[in-house]
Amino acid sequence: MTRRLSADVAIIGGGLVGSSAALALRLAGLSVILIDKGFCGAQASGVNYGGVRRQGRSVAQLPLSQRAHQIWPRLKEFIGIDGEYQRSGHLKLAHTPEDFAKLEHYAETVKSFGLDLELYTGAMAKARFPWLSGNIAGASLCPDDGQANPRLVSPAFAKAARDAGAIVLEQTTVQAAVCANDGFALQAGADCEITCRFLINSAGAWANKIAADFAEPVPLSRIYPSMVVTEPLAPRLPVSLGEEGGGFYCRQVTRGNYIMGGGRGYALADPDFSRPSTTAAQSVMKRATTLFPHLAGAHVIRFWSGTEGQLPDNNPIIGPSGTTPGLFHAFGFCGAGFQVAPAVGAVLCDLVTSGETATPIDAFSIERFRNMSSQHNEKKGTHNETVE
Repeated sequence: MTRRLSADVAIIGGGLVGSSAALALRLAGLSVILIDKGFCGAQASGVNYGGVRRQGRSVAQLPLSQRAHQIWPRLKEFIGIDGEYQRSGHLKLAHTPEDFAKLEHYAETVKSFGLDLELYTGAMAKARFPWLSGNIAGASLCPDDGQANPRLVSPAFAKAARDAGAIVLEQTTVQAAVCANDGFALQAGADCEITCRFLINSAGAWANKIAADFAEPVPLSRIYPSMVVTEPLAPRLPVSLGEEGGGFYCRQVTRGNYIMGGGRGYALADPDFSRPSTTAAQSVMKRATTLFPHLAGAHVIRFWSGTEGQLPDNNPIIGPSGTTPGLFHAFGFCGAGFQVAPAVGAVLCDLVTSGETATPIDAFSIERFRNMSSQHNEKKGTHNETVE
């Protein structure tokens, strides 16, 4: 028997962006259906590093990041748990004078955004952070940046949306989504038909298919960030740490485990799933022992990867469709969406309820890939189109 559902808004993708949007929309009084082909928060939103940082983001992302910065301390108010969120500070290291010059330039560029960055020369950095080892030319500290546990935060937003009255459909693949009757009609799962006035595409690495169905494909590729976690060790690293120009990042959680990332995993035969690369994991562990020699004897107890969407300019797509009124996109966060995601949900709520937002998002418009959409439409008119 066909199940028929209707709501003001349907959201495809139950990651942190989609779930936070669902919660914000329910709190605004709209009816919501949140749909995920697997489990909410089980993909990139739930398996990322857990850094909650503003430092290092492009200038275009900082207004959005600042809006998220105001939401994170209120997690318990919104989702009932603190998600192990803490403002531990984010320290970015420079290993060469050239890299430190980049940190200095960045600090000057973003001065008006209120990050309150603190710059340290090499000697100052080692005096301020005596646990640092290796060659350090300088460092930049953003004292109010922090970290959280994505495995707690991401599913909790979906649960909070459900508790607020959203219909949450997990293990339900959207088979088709089309315009219909001043809104949209979706075929989901084997037997569910959904109608809605507004549609949000927050399907992560899978979002390009939906965008293409509405004649606006984008050059979205997949990346597979690789993570490593050690056994619990004595507290030593008080900040979340990254490297300028490098691919290594590290934090120590309250339980004592070091969570480290860097390099890429790889897709399995089923590209919806990935595995961490042994080579990447070994590189991360080698880099870790250079900075923290005491980790040389530590046991690695787990390593993993996840699937994330990436765009060529390393900025996401956030905002209204360029082809279809009532459709909104939010995807392609390039491995850096965890911190901004709650603000993206709030922005999507703004757009649905009022048609505009005070948070600048023009840089994230899908329209910047308009030429690709035009080429796609031309190919659809030919007789030799290849469908993969």
